[in-house]
Amino acid sequence: MFTKDNLDAFLEGLAILGTGGGGAPEWGKIIMENDMAMGRAAKIVDPEDVPDGATVASGGFMGSVKLLDKMKPEELVKRWEKKYELTESMQLMEETIGRKVDYIVAFEMGGLNTPVILSLGARTGRPVINADGVGRAAPETQMASFIGHGISLTPMPLVDADGNKVVVRHGIDNNYADRLGRWVITRGGGIGANTHYPMTGAQMKRSVVPHTLSLALELGEALKEARKRRSDPLKVVADLLGGKHVYTGIILQMEEKEWEGFYFTRAVLNDDLELIIKNETMALFKKGRPITIFPDLICMLDPYTGSGLMSANLKVGDSLSLVVSPCHERLREALATEEGASAFSSLRYGQPDLKYQPLEEILKV
Repeated sequence: MFTKDNLDAFLEGLAILGTGGGGAPEWGKIIMENDMAMGRAAKIVDPEDVPDGATVASGGFMGSVKLLDKMKPEELVKRWEKKYELTESMQLMEETIGRKVDYIVAFEMGGLNTPVILSLGARTGRPVINADGVGRAAPETQMASFIGHGISLTPMPLVDADGNKVVVRHGIDNNYADRLGRWVITRGGGIGANTHYPMTGAQMKRSVVPHTLSLALELGEALKEARKRRSDPLKVVADLLGGKHVYTGIILQMEEKEWEGFYFTRAVLNDDLELIIKNETMALFKKGRPITIFPDLICMLDPYTGSGLMSANLKVGDSLSLVVSPCHERLREALATEEGASAFSSLRYGQPDLKYQPLEEILKV
């Protein structure tokens, strides 16, 4: 599916769906170009083509976006040729559950976190499913559609950059595995891999957000065409995502801090808008009233090109546009369950009084 010719378009689409996080596409490009140079490529399969009895698992890398900014991707990719933590965590998953993982599915969409799963597929020969667990990027491991569809996050093996290995076998609440994982990773080199959500093919098909890899490619290619024709790139993104362009302006004020592997930001925009970010965009308010609430998408875009912007790169005075769109119906189904509501709780991004409302109801899109 992905070649040298369409790689940039794919990564551009991932950056948009990353909603400010999910890792920088510059990292993803180096990772995927390295795999191509090594003669490796992941086999991509659609979710409906996976056998019901197959074993599927998800995974990704944990770490701070700010930490990655301090690292040289070429050096990390070179190190990964000797030790790829995600391969080790997948092997640890197989040892823990006592069976082979047949297929891999990305946890989220993002310029780094999706390519690392494609690299895992390329390195191990396991097919990668054209889907993911969120349809965007999310800051915590329990924030996935899977968890509201009866699929356990645990066991969750972790392998950090220093080589420490931990398996979280069970947590009495669905936030525990992620909290422990952050503790392990931040004390073991600042970055590491985890594998999670072991499930059957049948469970995957009932819970996954389908065809998101191809959506990312479609987004990137549509933007490329829009620029060629000098048409509005923001409208192109909004139309493809079934959303709405709600803002273009500048950042007036930012309050930011980093804690336990997360990058928190409160950005004040003109037009009385306030944006809450926890690695990814979580909520958008106008005069204190919610406009969009996670897991609905708030895509931060360059006003002129439509390219996705990374939260870690934002600064006062920057121009940005916001396109908001509804999350996939399977996330809405997950939110309707007790497990899903707890996993996606607004408490996790400092808004205890905020209750999820679908974007369409708030904006009448």
